[in-house]
Parts: sequence; C-alpha cells; structure tokens
Amino acid sequence: MTKIKGATVLVTGGASGIGRLMGSMCMTDGAKQLILWDINKGKLEKTTRELRAMHFIVHPFEVDVADSSQVISTARQVITELGEIDILINNAGIITGNMDFKDFTHADVDKTMAVNSNALMHVTLEFLPGMVKRGSGHIVNISSAAGMLSNPGMSVYCASKWAVSGWSESLRLELERARSGVHVTTVNPSFIDTGMFSGVKSIFLLPLLKPEVLAGRVVRAIKLNRLFVRAPFMVKILPFAKGILPVRVFDMIVGRWLGVYQAMSGFKGHGGEAGKLVSW
Repeated sequence: MTKIKGATVLVTGGASGIGRLMGSMCMTDGAKQLILWDINKGKLEKTTRELRAMHFIVHPFEVDVADSSQVISTARQVITELGEIDILINNAGIITGNMDFKDFTHADVDKTMAVNSNALMHVTLEFLPGMVKRGSGHIVNISSAAGMLSNPGMSVYCASKWAVSGWSESLRLELERARSGVHVTTVNPSFIDTGMFSGVKSIFLLPLLKPEVLAGRVVRAIKLNRLFVRAPFMVKILPFAKGILPVRVFDMIVGRWLGVYQAMSGFKGHGGEAGKLVSW
C-alpha cells in the first residue's frame, strides 16, 4: 500500500484535465503538498488559486517538459526548496490526430516524442534516486490504449505511447528486481472526454471515459500499488485478442466492424482543427 496522506505529490501537465483532477484527489486524501508542472502559465495560475482556496498547499512551476534542461533545473529546484517527491505522476501529453504520417513535419515528430516519451524518462531520472534511497515511492506513467493498439491517423502518438508502455514496464521490473520499494503504475486509457479528444467518435466498446472516473481509478491504483489501470474493459483484453487473432482478422473485427480504426476521423482537439498539436 502506498500512503497518500502526508505525501509530496508532483503532477506534470497538472494545471487542467485529469492532471488537475488527480492532484486535487491526492490532496483530498491528505497529501502534504501538491507540486504542479505545466507549460500553460494562465491555467497554472488559475488552478493554483482555486486549489489554494480549498486550503491545499500547492506549488506551481511553469515548465516545458520537452526541454530536458528545464526539467533538470526545475527538478533540482523542487528538491532543494520542497524536498523529495513521494508520488510522481507523469501526465503531460500532446497529440496530433487525424493526419497520416506522410503529412507530419519533422518538428511534429520531435515535439510529440519529446513530450510524450522522453519527458517522462527525464523527469523520472531526477526524482527516482531519492525514492530509491528512501526505499519508498510511487511513479505513475500515463500511457494510452494507443500504446497497445495501433490506429490510423495517430501514428506518431501511437509510437510515443508504445514507448511509454514499454519503458514503464521495464522500469517496474528493474525496481522490483532490486527490491527498491518503489512502485510503478502504467495507465492505458482509451479516449478521455476532455478537450484534447474533441471530435473523436465514441463507439460501443470504446466509449469516451469520464475524466473524474479515470482520475479516481488512478488514485486508487496508487493506494493499492496496482501495476496497471486499463479502461474501458476492451483495453484490458487487447493483449489477449491480439495474441490469438490473425492480424487480418483482428483488423476486420476490431478495426472495421467495431469502428476503432475510424474513431479519429472527426478529431479536432482543443483548437477545433485537425492536424494540430493538442495538449492534455
């Protein structure tokens, strides 16, 4: 069991969406202090004001997690000023959807991989040594169902989330082998009902997830040291379905009949325009 009460919690991409919800829920459960990292200064200031009005201790930091030098300097500032982190939630993410890979720019590829994949590793590298030294801690890595299931129109996003899922599982195995006392939870949700996935088609087996429900499941997973949060149910059976079905049959049943491969066709995101990078 991981104790949230009295813990110092850091959430990247914590100024809005599920990041804000998870941070707020941790504070409601008795966390000592909440550290929010976000690139959006306006949202960061607004969220900080609102959470402080609830008598929570909140420390905001404007950080571009795609910039490893910023990650390193800010992490060391956090440790010096506020102490070591007990619970790290790697939540920040962006997506370019409804666009074939041939239409991407090199900058799009670099930015998506930097935020969605590299940033989690750089952030964790800064805070993991303190957790290992104390023999306790919990790291949550927000991946995606797209880290288990490829989908047309979101190839680079899928690549970044496959990277997260693979790295997160390897990290867990290493920490368990070392009997470090540090736990890892990998989160693989399908589409979440936030502005990030505006325009995505809700289909029968992959309904849009309510952010409050998903955030609550993640916080419970921290308390219980669960290895995975996979939602909805279809995501849980993906490894089995892909393992037993021939590729063409899987494409036909899941992709075409169930409509998964068409889910991104109406994607617009926060900005209302397909093909733009959109953050959580």
